[in-house]
Amino acid sequence: MRTGHVSPLPDLSTVWLRAFLEVARCGSFTVAARTLGWTQSAVSRQVASLESALDGGPLFDRLPRGVRLTEAGRALVPYAETVAESLHGAVRELAALREVAGGRLRFGAFATADAALVPRALAAFGARHPAVRVEREEGLTPALLDRLTAGHLDLAVVSTTGRAPLAAHDLHHLLDEPLYVAVPAGHPLAGADGVRLAQLGDADWISGSARPEGTLLDAALRAGFRPHVAHVVAEWTAKQGYVAAGLGVALVPGLAAGSVRPDVVLLPVRDDGAPARAVYAATVRGRSPSAAARAFLEVLRAQAAETVRAMP
Repeated sequence: MRTGHVSPLPDLSTVWLRAFLEVARCGSFTVAARTLGWTQSAVSRQVASLESALDGGPLFDRLPRGVRLTEAGRALVPYAETVAESLHGAVRELAALREVAGGRLRFGAFATADAALVPRALAAFGARHPAVRVEREEGLTPALLDRLTAGHLDLAVVSTTGRAPLAAHDLHHLLDEPLYVAVPAGHPLAGADGVRLAQLGDADWISGSARPEGTLLDAALRAGFRPHVAHVVAEWTAKQGYVAAGLGVALVPGLAAGSVRPDVVLLPVRDDGAPARAVYAATVRGRSPSAAARAFLEVLRAQAAETVRAMP
């Protein structure tokens, strides 16, 4: 008696299994051939090949009229049906992914993009592809790019703010954001049609960071002065409250301009080099985006164009 020996599994063709199941269902090689659109000899060859590969004897008893499953054939039927159903399921799922009628979309976006661009794109995408499961993250551009590279996201909406290494990814340009200075309604410049940042070189600033590097206030450094950050406030709604109370001024990107409260005035920045930042949809270089990611990118581009038209 031999021990420790496992016979190699036969390399079964799905065409063989398809022919076998159809003959088993019809009880006839002739009828099975007609159903499959093959010749009878082709069906016979597929079944004979399957019998040879399994080495378990005949799968059908040949009768004067038609065929009947042997014991081996009856044993094979449920396994062949399982294989066939698995393949049909795979074909259906792949078709759903291709047609964006299923699957999932994992994407991230920086906070300001969530003010208008992302929710509008999500609404449009959901209307077109309601069966896609969407998973969204919010974060700063460098962190989102790390998540993208690690395979946790399919796509990330990012900006040039933050000095992240954007060149390492495939970038799909969405829009260039104009830059505004938010001042309280009673500010001496509130009636102006624009402002140069140097005019506010002595002002107190409201910012999300005490250091201007890697933030929107990089623009002040380019304008030739280091801004005095009087209050560090992360959330945009809170920044507006500080500005409205006269505690300082703040830089506002175009994507956030539509949600300004009435006691705050936005002044377009007239410095050379504005707009301050570009916004992109990033995907991983060398990695094919999913069908859902490609569809979402298409929606993002359309919504970005509408968002630019709506900016003040």
